[in-house]
Amino acid sequence: MKIKSHIPNILTLLNLFSGIIAVFFAVKDQLVLAAFFVFIGIFFDFFDGFAARILKVQGELGKQLDSLADVVTSGVVPGFVMFQLMLRSSSSANWSSSNDAVEQISLSTILTSNYAVASIGFLIAIAAAYRLAKFNIDERQTSSFIGLPTPASAMVVLSLPLIIAYTNNQIAIDLIGNLWFLIGLTLLLCFLMNAEIPLFSLKFKDYSWKNNKVKFIFIGVTMLLLAVLQFIAIPFIIVLYVLISMVAKKEIND
Repeated sequence: MKIKSHIPNILTLLNLFSGIIAVFFAVKDQLVLAAFFVFIGIFFDFFDGFAARILKVQGELGKQLDSLADVVTSGVVPGFVMFQLMLRSSSSANWSSSNDAVEQISLSTILTSNYAVASIGFLIAIAAAYRLAKFNIDERQTSSFIGLPTPASAMVVLSLPLIIAYTNNQIAIDLIGNLWFLIGLTLLLCFLMNAEIPLFSLKFKDYSWKNNKVKFIFIGVTMLLLAVLQFIAIPFIIVLYVLISMVAKKEIND
């Protein structure tokens, strides 16, 4: 078998590897590092499909492997991050990520404390797994998406600890620290990932303005928002992505 046929799968496995490292940091409540490795994983996730198309080595193995990697990087990790954020916002006690603290957690503690509330965050992982399973058998999603892609959902969640760590916007920080906001955001992302909403893909068949004007406009606005708002821009970019897709239905269907 030619070496080039393995390149997309190697990139997919690098996505998975990044996701596994991100899980470790998310469990340790080191959310900035978790976000860093998720973004690396999403980078590999974008280029594995790109490499498969360029090299013309697309196959069923790569399709299944890609979804399995995304379950970890764009499902399990955001679920753990949301769990940690909810735990912080719902608990008045200081949360310790040390091994001793973890070992002292009993089943009764989990069921009767803030851990039960924070576990709502894991719905993101469940919704992502369901969305990816549907994607693999949905023949409508070859050139566009039905429902919010799991990497987009992950970017929203992972932007939250980055906003806390690297911005001075107290309004945004207070909002992220609000438990009801986090619960609402979790449910919204779970819905959007599995909703029957057509969304455009950033896959390019060619690079003409006529056939890709929606994509070019979105990329341009995205770069502008990131330059001005930095990490705070990420949730707005995903909202913009959904809104543009809803307005540009005809181009998506074409």
